[in-house]
Formats: sequence, structure tokens, C-alpha cells
Amino acid sequence: MTIEEQVSKGIMAAMKAKDTIRLEVLRNIKKVFIEAKSVAGAPEQIADSESVKIIQKLAKQGRESAEIYKNQGREDLYAHEMAQVEVLSEFLPKQLSEEELRVALKAIIEKVGATSAKEMGKVMGVASKELAGVADGKTISTIVKELLS
Repeated sequence: MTIEEQVSKGIMAAMKAKDTIRLEVLRNIKKVFIEAKSVAGAPEQIADSESVKIIQKLAKQGRESAEIYKNQGREDLYAHEMAQVEVLSEFLPKQLSEEELRVALKAIIEKVGATSAKEMGKVMGVASKELAGVADGKTISTIVKELLS
């Protein structure tokens, strides 16, 4: 079952369960999927890899909004955003822990043969492709800088 099909079934389940937050999030995902399919030249079915990218983007936006709400002292809005991010996270692959990420990045650095911070671009190019979906780009960048310096 594709992620798109899971979202559609989830909408039905959320409606039956009267789970408003889950329903709101799933409808938003479906809306973004429909928009992505309506772009000229887009395929009729969205690949799961593309679906993951879309959901990651939505989750990142939600976390950033939640952070803003928290900084402004709006705990109610912060809690609502984080609840939405929680639902989005169900459709994303398990994120690597910092320990697992360090091990993976050390292996990539060895494979690329990078020895200094000047070669960070090479490492980031490979790391971004290999770790897409399982680690945040900002975190990858921070750890690569640390390992190369």
C-alpha cells in the first residue's frame, strides 16, 4: 500500500473516530499530494520517495511553527502544532539517532576520502543522497563539520 493510499484510508478512520487533529493533518497531506499531481508533466501516482519528501517538508514547517509559538509563549498553539507533527511522523521513516548518524557519516567520509573541512561539499553530496529521509540536512551538516575539523 502506497503512502498516498495510507493517507486516504487514514482520513476515513479519523472521520469515524472523530479525531479532528489527525483528520486535519491527513487532509492537508492529501491536498498537497493533489497539488503535486496537478503540476504539468507530473505523474498520475506519486512515488513513495516523493511522498516522504512532501511529508518531511510539512513536518519541518510544523516544527518551525511550533518553535515560534513556544518562543512567543503560546503553549496552546505549540501543543497543537506538535500534535500535528506527531501525526506526520507516522508516515516518515525512522530517523537515525545522533550516534547512528555519526557512524554513517564517518563511513561516508572514509569512502569519499575527505580529510579536511575544504572537502565538506563532497561529503555532503554523498551524505545527502544516502541519508535522505532518515536524517535532517542541518544535523548532517553540523556533524560533518565537527568530524572534518
